[in-house]
Amino acid sequence: MSKIRLATVFSGIGAVEFALKRMSKEYEVVFACDNGERDDISYDKNKEFEYIKTLNNADEKHEYLEKLYKKLTRKKNYVQESYLANYSELKPNRFYQDIMLLDGTDFKGQVDLFVGGSPCQSFSSVGFQGGLEDARGTLFYEFARLVKEIEPKVFIYENVRNLLQHDNGNTWTIIKGIFDSLGYHYKFAVLNAADYGVPQTRRRLFVVGFKDKIDFEFPPKTLELTTKMNDYMEDNCAFGNMLNVDSKIVLNPVKGSVDSKYFLSEKLYDYVMKTGTKTFVQKVEINKDIARTLLKTMGNRHRAGVDNYFSNDGSNDFGKVRMLTEREAHRLMGYTDDYKIVVSRAQAYKQAGNSIVVDVMIAVLKCIFETKIFD
Repeated sequence: MSKIRLATVFSGIGAVEFALKRMSKEYEVVFACDNGERDDISYDKNKEFEYIKTLNNADEKHEYLEKLYKKLTRKKNYVQESYLANYSELKPNRFYQDIMLLDGTDFKGQVDLFVGGSPCQSFSSVGFQGGLEDARGTLFYEFARLVKEIEPKVFIYENVRNLLQHDNGNTWTIIKGIFDSLGYHYKFAVLNAADYGVPQTRRRLFVVGFKDKIDFEFPPKTLELTTKMNDYMEDNCAFGNMLNVDSKIVLNPVKGSVDSKYFLSEKLYDYVMKTGTKTFVQKVEINKDIARTLLKTMGNRHRAGVDNYFSNDGSNDFGKVRMLTEREAHRLMGYTDDYKIVVSRAQAYKQAGNSIVVDVMIAVLKCIFETKIFD
């Protein structure tokens, strides 16, 4: 297999890149793109994109975009900081700040695998009428536009499973029609992380498209989980003991300890362990075998019916219940301990919660590789 030429948008902390690393696959990152969820940036998109198209090459365009963003915001792109700290395969001048100003024509024919997702947005038109133009103004439009411009051999699109029902199904009708119009042969499925080796209930929609007609099937489910959430806790697996062996997670049961700052104060404990209100009652349960879906807001300490909590002795007693550490959150997303966490606690929780589960991506990639598309 030749070196895989990878490009990603809404790149996050690099679930695809980390999956390829864990699989020991040779790859190069052509470009990555993520704005770090900075929502304070405003500009005339059409005007800026028209100007960018007049520049001579990708280097000039990237330089202009960096200057534009520096002028528009003082907020730091923490996603970019995490990405560049972990993936030296990418040149700094190929990390883009904004998908809407990324010109895919610069990379036509240079990408084997293109991966991304987009926030779930509704469309104004009813049913599929105008092809790609129906999606204009949405971030899905930008993903589809880049597929059309880059023409990768394979694309993977990931999103929340509720995209299939969003806006009474209208959103998926438009998206499916646009995938049809791109000329790719594709299949879609909802995959749950707990079915692929990681004890977390996390169901996500995956769409895999091939430029050529290929015999592809999504991975079969793992019949039985061999680990529980508690196995991933640093109390039971000290830092440095979550390893990757032949693309599978190995947890060495070496006892560790966790800083006291992760334990709930009395006030937080009283809030977290409540069942909720009359209209929103939740079962108080910690130390779950299979973790609840990790949220990007998990650092806010939601109630125990929504978030994940742990006590080393299995009790619900005050003084013993704690939240997940940011390292444990990354572990439950499939990032082994060689992944470098270089941002604050708040940013680390957000980045973990936004990620794709690495082991699910590994399972999907294995099925793609079995088609021999990259040989």
